[in-house]
Amino acid sequence: QKGLAICVHFCVLWMKEPLPHGERHSMPELEGKKLSVVVPAYNKALGLYDFLTSLTSELETITPNYEVIVVDDGSQDATRLEAIRYKKENGYPGQKVFVFDYPMNVGKGFALSFGFSKATGDVIVFMDADLDLPPRQLQYYLKTFIKKHADIVIGSKRHPMAKVHYPLRRRIYSLIFQLMIRILFHLTIADTQVGMKVFRRNVLEQVIPRIVVKAFAFDLELLVVAHHLGYKRIIEVPADLRHKQFGSTINFLSIKGMIQDTLAIFYRKRILKYYNRSLANGRLAEATKLLPAES
Repeated sequence: QKGLAICVHFCVLWMKEPLPHGERHSMPELEGKKLSVVVPAYNKALGLYDFLTSLTSELETITPNYEVIVVDDGSQDATRLEAIRYKKENGYPGQKVFVFDYPMNVGKGFALSFGFSKATGDVIVFMDADLDLPPRQLQYYLKTFIKKHADIVIGSKRHPMAKVHYPLRRRIYSLIFQLMIRILFHLTIADTQVGMKVFRRNVLEQVIPRIVVKAFAFDLELLVVAHHLGYKRIIEVPADLRHKQFGSTINFLSIKGMIQDTLAIFYRKRILKYYNRSLANGRLAEATKLLPAES
């Protein structure tokens, strides 16, 4: 019995070991496709190393054919250095982890657009650079994306199966914002703001060139434009969101900025018919020419 117990103990330890590069991947559905994960980061030095460790460990269990693109959006701390440190210490010299930065803080929307311009994958993931949204749920997002033949899969705090502590004040803000979205855009999406989304590449190729918002309402404009262009297979999945996500307060300026951006999106869509135009990604292309190469 003692020998059997020792054997079981070592079997359990072996099962807990992370998968070596290139072995036993659990999503054969992605065979022949490359996965790109774009991670915008602003002042995320504290915790970024741990986040990238968790993310790449999860990706290794999903597919060998992936890349992580970290975009430092003009951080004032050591975000860039932490990303480079992770890359060097874990054997990713220009292979699967790429780090880009620029000196000015432009906004999360611009960082995501810039990161997409560097991505080479067939399936694109946008993911916030912290552990509030544990990377372990990414596999469920991807399985849903493939099974449902979705254009976009988004996380939702308001999904019935979501695991999240959601303070009353935030519930009220979210409900008002959602009502505003339904009235203005006829979108039946319960939550546009969770920082984990999966896209088909061709969707972003059509949508990103039309995006104007760089900060507050980027996620909303992204979904509004996608829906407007006919990409209506937008699937919501339950978000597993940790409590600290709600530690920060919503200030007046952020609410004002969100409302202004939302009304501007409505004006571009309904009055200017801006999103009907056939556009090249001119502004982003010109901007990226001025930015440094990958670190």
